[in-house]
Amino acid sequence: MHALIVVAHHDPRSLSHSIAAHVAEGLSLADAGNSFEIADLSEEGFDPRFSAADLAVHHREGPPPADVAAEQARIDRADTLVLVYPVYWWSMPALLKGWIDRVFANGWAFDFSSDAKLVKKLRHLRVHLVGIGGADGGTYERHGYANAMKTQIDHGIFDYCGACVVTSELLLESETQDPTVHLDVARALGRDLFTTSQRCKMAG
Repeated sequence: MHALIVVAHHDPRSLSHSIAAHVAEGLSLADAGNSFEIADLSEEGFDPRFSAADLAVHHREGPPPADVAAEQARIDRADTLVLVYPVYWWSMPALLKGWIDRVFANGWAFDFSSDAKLVKKLRHLRVHLVGIGGADGGTYERHGYANAMKTQIDHGIFDYCGACVVTSELLLESETQDPTVHLDVARALGRDLFTTSQRCKMAG
């Protein structure tokens, strides 16, 4: 099976990149037959700005731009999508949000029109979310940030398209805790990636 691991951080030395690499390492150790691709959105220079061409796609008035079509093809090749990102202001970075804004487009991720019922087109896709935050768990719980993020990301984005969010992790205290703790979690996630993804198939 094949996983697309998307990382959205400008610094290749960041904990986000290390976590993405450890997810890949765990996946490789689990089964030599598995494969993965790491998409480094910053290094690849993906443009997250939603343009007039993207709006035309939404209105079904034009084809997706070449960079969007390429990202959609990468996801189409994958059985599982893993998003690794730092938490900025209690959500994902603009780079990753813009990737979703442009790539998860009408006609590919879902079909919507004013005179027809919504069709969710990514029911085959399994998603794992790994957010990396500096605050502690008490802060997330006390202010409702964790639930808010699940509502806007897990439900608001992926459920809308029919994709199943298998795991949704928040690796917290990233600036004060020994990074080994988070790297071990990432490796374990990679090791069990396709095993846990079966849960969606059974539930469906």
